[in-house]
Amino acid sequence: MISKALGEYLKTMYILNVRIGEIRVTDIASEMNCTKPSVNKAIKSLKENKLINYETYGKIELTKEGEDLAKKILEAYDIVYIFLKDVLGLSEEDAKIDAEKIKLNLTDNTINKLAKYVYKELNLNELKCNYDIGNTKCLECSRRKLKKTKNLEEKR
Repeated sequence: MISKALGEYLKTMYILNVRIGEIRVTDIASEMNCTKPSVNKAIKSLKENKLINYETYGKIELTKEGEDLAKKILEAYDIVYIFLKDVLGLSEEDAKIDAEKIKLNLTDNTINKLAKYVYKELNLNELKCNYDIGNTKCLECSRRKLKKTKNLEEKR
């Protein structure tokens, strides 16, 4: 298992890869508001953990394991964010700030239980994929269902 800080680097790399199609040290440093040496240190650790492939001055690529872990980290944030915003009714800004802090301290078991509660509260419990944080399909299913539910409510 990697540290929470390394998880944040991995998550940022995944987001950059999705957003702009490549991962560069400069972009990571800019996105995370940190120095290039700290990014290079994180890259070394992530490479040692076989979560990325990287050769000095080359492309940074997430391995399958790295991508799966990054998605898991993002999903944990999303579940906490949905709970704070849509169940507790926090503002979007407060929910974003608090979700970032809270998700770092929750276990997979807690995230799974929180997700099941959120899905039940938001009437998303009819999902066919039987939520588990390791199943990336789950969050996509819930987003589609939540969007469909909101669209129906707006039409009324």
